[in-house]
Amino acid sequence: MKIWAKLLVGGKIKKQMVYEKDEKLTYSHFFDYLTEISQALDIPTPVLMKAHIFNFAKFNHVKFVARDFVESFSYDQLFLENLF
Repeated sequence: MKIWAKLLVGGKIKKQMVYEKDEKLTYSHFFDYLTEISQALDIPTPVLMKAHIFNFAKFNHVKFVARDFVESFSYDQLFLENLF
């Protein structure tokens, strides 16, 4: 499993990483993946809602904006894309 994580400002990538695990993507563990990605990018972990998981499952990507974070978030969005 690979997830491409991008931090965007004004539509431009400011920071990115590819998160890899040697296991199949499991949606019940999606919050764990999100937490590890957030720690690696040195940003707060966003609030994960069912709609985020559904978007990732259906469209292979999900975006988190500033209102999805409890703490301050200095980017326009966190964009996660499934690379299969």
